[in-house]
Amino acid sequence: MAKDFFGRDQKDLRNEDAEIRVTDRRRVQLDDSGDSGQNAGDEPPSLRPSYVEELETRTKAAEQKTQEVQARFEQLRKQLQSETDETRQRLNRAAEERAQRDKANFIAALLPVLDNLQRATEASETGGSSDVIAEGIRRTVSSFENALAAAGVQAIDAVGQLFDPELHEAVETVEVEPEDEGKVVAEYARGYRIGDRLLRPARVKVGRHAERANQAFE
Repeated sequence: MAKDFFGRDQKDLRNEDAEIRVTDRRRVQLDDSGDSGQNAGDEPPSLRPSYVEELETRTKAAEQKTQEVQARFEQLRKQLQSETDETRQRLNRAAEERAQRDKANFIAALLPVLDNLQRATEASETGGSSDVIAEGIRRTVSSFENALAAAGVQAIDAVGQLFDPELHEAVETVEVEPEDEGKVVAEYARGYRIGDRLLRPARVKVGRHAERANQAFE
């Protein structure tokens, strides 16, 4: 039987070759690394790119900021609404108090008028002279005019003024000289206004020149 350089039989060499076992170290390393990686963490590694995760983080931060701003805005809105309601209520109370105060002052200003009317009535009932009664009436008128003036009421000038349809109501006409054409010659009821508001127009008699009046009817 043939022998090799060391004197071993070829048959024995074939048997030794058959018993040689080859171990793949690469496989072992991969298996070891896979086991260690699985044991090290519970979650699998992320497959998303890092910039996607960064965008998601920024988006969540922006949403959180938006919610905070919205909550702050809602808080300020409620606070402003509360302050507005309080201011409105305070102004309404002030306006009501002022109206009541003005009303009380006006009534107080009318009390002297009532006093004078009562005196005039007593004088007429006790047989007082006409002069005393007339004086009581004059005082009553004066007191009433003062009360109106204190409330801002103004009498409208009429007699001697040119007729103004915005202030005067013509209830009668009378023939006059040419220079008095269109003027108020008499007043039946005094007119009054308060500020720019007309309370009532003055009821007046207006002069008309005869020739102008005839031309108007021709």
